[in-house]
Amino acid sequence: MIAPQNPAEAMVSKTILWTWPFYVIGALYVVGPVLAWLLAGLVALSLYLGPAIRSDLRATGTVPPVIWAWIIGMLVMLIALWAGHLNWDLGLKQTIKSSIGWAKGWALLALFPLAGALLPIRREILIRAQCRLGFWTLCIAPVLLIAPYVGLPERIFTSPLKAVGGPGPEYFSVFLFTFDPASWTPRWQFYAPWSPFAALLGVTMVLFALEEKDNRWRAAGIAAGTLMILASKSRMGLVGLVGCTLGPRMIPLVLRGWAWGVLAGLTASLAVIGPWLMQSVVAGIDGFKSARADSTRVRATLQRIAHERWQEEAPWFGHGTVQPGPHLVEYMPIGSHHTWFGLLFVKGLVGLLAFAVPLIWQTGLAMKDAAQSPRGRLPLGLCMVLILLSFGENIEIEAYLLWPALLCLGIHAREVSQAQSA
Repeated sequence: MIAPQNPAEAMVSKTILWTWPFYVIGALYVVGPVLAWLLAGLVALSLYLGPAIRSDLRATGTVPPVIWAWIIGMLVMLIALWAGHLNWDLGLKQTIKSSIGWAKGWALLALFPLAGALLPIRREILIRAQCRLGFWTLCIAPVLLIAPYVGLPERIFTSPLKAVGGPGPEYFSVFLFTFDPASWTPRWQFYAPWSPFAALLGVTMVLFALEEKDNRWRAAGIAAGTLMILASKSRMGLVGLVGCTLGPRMIPLVLRGWAWGVLAGLTASLAVIGPWLMQSVVAGIDGFKSARADSTRVRATLQRIAHERWQEEAPWFGHGTVQPGPHLVEYMPIGSHHTWFGLLFVKGLVGLLAFAVPLIWQTGLAMKDAAQSPRGRLPLGLCMVLILLSFGENIEIEAYLLWPALLCLGIHAREVSQAQSA
């Protein structure tokens, strides 16, 4: 039996297992940042006390370079935030509010990898906890799936914890399901604030479950993750289910000679089937977009407005905060629904580079390791999820649920660093 062997592992495992109870009281948005800063406190205590701290909490080594990149990048993000507020005279009150938002969002992208890299947390603990969460998700799923057909309400209640502040009331609300405004058919979001995000959490659960050695737990995790993807009716989730699971397992082929021979043959055959293949791909993309045409139109318009206003008004440090959108985009905030365009609009080119550099570094590290060892498959799949999510969501406001993936990236950085120094 895989069981926590130290307080850090116990905190992580129990937090994952208590996901549904935390969701029922609307506390998930609070739990994620609190856990991040508690783990960061353990890291600081471990580094400060050194050998004097209890043996099962001692730092596992030095901070890997890629983790330094995350730390520096997120600090630069905070500086860009302050510069944007100063440039646009947003005032001290708004600056403090946004800085607290940074501590609950962007900071988590550095704190969880740091905790994974230095605290003695095993990836097996995360894998088993995710599969156990999948089991409970399967147990709860029948109630959620039948809810719209027996007259139960979409939203049960909104937690008073919303008083702590956050992106919106949906982060503190308990939903059984929601109706898609385009088709008025039910969609499910499980413990996420909306359905597309639930789909990517499902992809993450499948990735963790594929590394589980116990067949029963593996089956539970894969089944629950797949259910989350399908029930959310998210196009992005379907892409992730295929790409993020198969991609890392195909990377080792680049080191095999026969794979290059097959690739050469396929390349030559494109001269014959190329036009037909291109037409099929274009038709598939058009069908993919038309599946939710209104959503595609709104997102494209938001991105265009964000890009134009970034380029013309605030290229270096952005506008400091999102701004209300016009009726054309259904009043959705400019700078939302896309991490990269959101960064350009809110924090400018400086903010975009502060996120892009560590993400590219982490992905390259995972890709290299995946080509050489099965150890890199899970981290590479998780990096692919983050990249995919960044093109459809604002990743910083979802870090509070993505933290197991971020923690695993830190664990992988530690494993690679230890292997190199061995």
